[in-house]
Amino acid sequence: MKCVFYYVFLLWVLLNTRGSGSHQGTSIPLSVVKLWASAFGGEMKSIAAKYSGSQLLQKKYKEFEQSVKVEEIDGLKLVKRLAKNMEHMFHKKAEAIKRLVEAAEEAHLNHDDDPDLQYEYFNAVLINELDEEGKSVELGGEFILQPNEHFNNLSVNLSLSVVQVPTNMYNKDSAIVNGVYWSEALNQVFVDNFKRDPSLIWQYFGSAKGFFRQFPGIKWTPDEHGVIEFDCRNRKWYIQAATSPKDVVILVDVSGSMKGLRLTIARQTVSSILDTLGDDDFFNIIAYNEELYYVEPCLNGTMVQADNANKNHFRGRLNHLFAKGIGMLDVALTEAFELLSNFNETGRGSVCSQAIMLVTDGAVDTYDAVFAKYNWPDRKVRIFPYLIGRESSFADNLKWMACANKGYFTQISTLADVQENVMEYLHVLSRPKVIDREHDMVWTEAYVDSTLDDSEGPVLMTTVAMPVFSTKNETRNKGILLGVVGTDVPVSEILKAIPKYKLGIHGYAFAITNNGYILTHPDLRPLYEQGKKRKKSSYSSVDLSEVEWEDREDVLRNAMVNRQTGHFSMEVKKTVEKGKRVLVLHNDYYYTDIKGTPFSLGVALSRGHGKYSFSGNISVEEGLHDLEHPDVVLTDEWAYCNTAEHQDLHFLSQIEAIKLYFNGEPHLKCDHDLVLEVLFDAVVTAPLEAYWTSLALNKSENSDKGVQIAFLGTRTGLSRINLFVTPDQLTNQDFLTLEDKEVVFSTDHFPLWYKRAAEQVPGTFVYSVPFNTGSENNSVVLASSAVHLSDERESPIAAAVGIQMKLEFFQRKFWTASRQCAALDGKCTISCDNDDISCYLIDNNGFIIVAEDLALTGVFFGEAEGAVMSKLISMGSFIRVNLYDYQAICRVYAESSDTAHTLLHPYFALFAAVRWLLTKFVIFLVEFNLYSCWNTDLTIKAHRGGRTMLVPCDTEYPAFVSERTIKETVGNIDCEGCVKSFVIQQIPSSNLFMVVIDNKCDCSHFGPITMEPIKIMYNESLKCERLKFQKDRRRPDTCHPFHQEENSMECGGALGLTPSLTITVLTLLVITFPS
Repeated sequence: MKCVFYYVFLLWVLLNTRGSGSHQGTSIPLSVVKLWASAFGGEMKSIAAKYSGSQLLQKKYKEFEQSVKVEEIDGLKLVKRLAKNMEHMFHKKAEAIKRLVEAAEEAHLNHDDDPDLQYEYFNAVLINELDEEGKSVELGGEFILQPNEHFNNLSVNLSLSVVQVPTNMYNKDSAIVNGVYWSEALNQVFVDNFKRDPSLIWQYFGSAKGFFRQFPGIKWTPDEHGVIEFDCRNRKWYIQAATSPKDVVILVDVSGSMKGLRLTIARQTVSSILDTLGDDDFFNIIAYNEELYYVEPCLNGTMVQADNANKNHFRGRLNHLFAKGIGMLDVALTEAFELLSNFNETGRGSVCSQAIMLVTDGAVDTYDAVFAKYNWPDRKVRIFPYLIGRESSFADNLKWMACANKGYFTQISTLADVQENVMEYLHVLSRPKVIDREHDMVWTEAYVDSTLDDSEGPVLMTTVAMPVFSTKNETRNKGILLGVVGTDVPVSEILKAIPKYKLGIHGYAFAITNNGYILTHPDLRPLYEQGKKRKKSSYSSVDLSEVEWEDREDVLRNAMVNRQTGHFSMEVKKTVEKGKRVLVLHNDYYYTDIKGTPFSLGVALSRGHGKYSFSGNISVEEGLHDLEHPDVVLTDEWAYCNTAEHQDLHFLSQIEAIKLYFNGEPHLKCDHDLVLEVLFDAVVTAPLEAYWTSLALNKSENSDKGVQIAFLGTRTGLSRINLFVTPDQLTNQDFLTLEDKEVVFSTDHFPLWYKRAAEQVPGTFVYSVPFNTGSENNSVVLASSAVHLSDERESPIAAAVGIQMKLEFFQRKFWTASRQCAALDGKCTISCDNDDISCYLIDNNGFIIVAEDLALTGVFFGEAEGAVMSKLISMGSFIRVNLYDYQAICRVYAESSDTAHTLLHPYFALFAAVRWLLTKFVIFLVEFNLYSCWNTDLTIKAHRGGRTMLVPCDTEYPAFVSERTIKETVGNIDCEGCVKSFVIQQIPSSNLFMVVIDNKCDCSHFGPITMEPIKIMYNESLKCERLKFQKDRRRPDTCHPFHQEENSMECGGALGLTPSLTITVLTLLVITFPS
């Protein structure tokens, strides 16, 4: 028995001794890792400082320290001055619009409509088109087009405009021909406006009849189906200028008689009505039969703002409508009137025009009692009935409702009729404004114009627009809207009015609309990548609170919406490199309104070096001499001189313009302060050219060509670049070119290498590699360092310098350093060559710069070593920063209803109409609902295909940043029976850390730590609250809901301008059955 106990005890000792040995793992001496880090850091600091010339440049700025004037930036004074500059720029656009309005109204006044008028005009689609005999087609003709740099090298005609007519309208309709004829008078005004202000781009007139006159003239090309979707009357700038803000309740009949095609047409009608609503409008949709159904049950008894997100949400809900039972219109009308009245009393809506849109296939009564109770005698709510289908039995009742309530009646027989008939209500709502002769100028929110694509994709812009009225006395009480004139203002031009050098490295300017939506902000992302850059569905209604999300109480947003002038400050987390890195800053915000517009302007200045600016003092002659050095580049996106002000100066580079400016060119306007500062920087940085040249000529230096480029940038946007290898030997050909926007100066940001260097300790270098470099080992490493004006703690940063070196060169230096040891006999106890340990070089955001596995280069360290990264976070060596993206795009599986949803697009609807027209059993299909079966079948097929789609979503994701005060750490991780040890040591004079890890202990069960975003899921209750919640907004200053002189008997029945049935059918046949 004693023997048994002895052997058990011995076995227990052996097992525990064995376990204890495994717990100890491989010993990693901190002193050895510190030696490696010191050796590598010292050599890289020496190389980076030598080739960048950082010490020389620091010395040159020190020499000028006594002649430099440093001052703290007055944020309020700055934002007021910038707002004044923008006000002046916007005023020039507004004056151009006013001239167009005056010319258009005079031309119409002097024109008498001729129903037999024959007039050949330049049709935008048909110009320069030839028939089979080689002759110009009708409404075509030779139209001279030449590429023009101001219009992104599109081929345009700067003397003439062109006319675009919607695909579903007849080019030679009498109303269109007459309108085109008198509006020819605008050509001369277009040309004159462009001469007065060469920064203008597109100018145009959108006619109430449907045609669109555009200057300069350009050829329009239909899509692959032969269709041009564009109809100026459903563009926001047209609707906003033509009408006042409105609250709209849409009633949809879903009784049994609406089955089949009628319900499809009704859905399309509702969708088209939604297209005509803008950010200043409010709406809700109620379906009715013998009961009432709010299309979105969550919004029972209230209304929502007609932004893109809400409209798209309701469009999705339309597919849940089904026809059954009988229609109780009196109950629906009562609900609509009470909803409008109650909502108006809250003061949260438009508090202006009100309307009920009635989409039905009939009404058995005129419902006088309902109207008498809720709407008469004031008739403040207009009624717009849309009779669906070919039956006219109930037309009289519906038309009576429209006429008795200052509305308009239309009948929609086919899907092809929808858009044109829906538009009619806009002209009715415009009557009070026309009779009042109130030419309210409107500015739209930011939107994307695909015609002016640049290297980054479609261009973001705003439009200034103004309505055009008939001024003929005989039609005064009819309030005839002739159309809307407008011009586009690219956001990039707005940014040029903001001197980036005044805002500092991390500072920026931004502007928002009266609804709190972003007009311009460096964090606005209107596009997403999917093969090519495309616009997001909700890009135009991104709220300021979605990018400045740290302001949880909306203090900044609400103050700007209410057009206040003031100051606000908060700590922010600004991401760079597409959200992978984060900079924690403390920003001071200053804001004020921009007079004459609905916009407010804000400026953000980061505390510390960002609150100071300085000005140097050198002679102009010396500065111009050094500015002409061949290695000097000025950023194209900064407005040193405004060469767009005069057509003869368009061709000038900024350096050429500065020279002309000091030679007394009278037509050239320059930012005098910026120009003087860039001359100062040119003089101070000039010695770097000779310094770099001497290094390049010394053949013994850089013999292996590891260092390829030296570069510098200054706070004035001046750059100098020196190549130590020939251009074809460069590993990264795109660096410091417009191909990589993040590494160059732009209108809204400093280069990434400049921004990151600014947040490092003075004298240190920040290193980085491109993300997901891969295993080919042909990438590069960037090293950059900030140059401070003086040694003071909050000294302004004058410049940043850096080098680009080959990744292979950088890695070789690291592995060489990691083989050193302090042993007297030269026998190292540990080395990165050992199989028992893994060595990594990571940066201050946790991304791998060097690893034994080349495929890990540029990968987040937590993905490779999840257990170690987890321990570093728990020990405080790295801090996890939670970030939010409220502009994210998520891929989801399309629901079965999504295919039906595509039928709500006008031209998919047209294709559906063709198939219906060509079916021999039309009546049979309608009566027995086989059309719906056909539609459902298509839906099921699409669903079975596993189709995915991209939708807007909110996401949460982490970023990581090292704790600056922790220079070295030794850690142990308990990994179920063994202990994994590691050492992390900061590399001196850098943002890098060496991590050495014991490999013997397997901790794979910990799993990786990733930076993948997680979609924020909202439960139904929270979704409902988000839909209901309405942020502060400021209503437009003017409102024209009704006018006592208005002739309400113009209330529909006969259509003033309809598509020719023959033309429509022929067009659709060509679209559907191309040859």
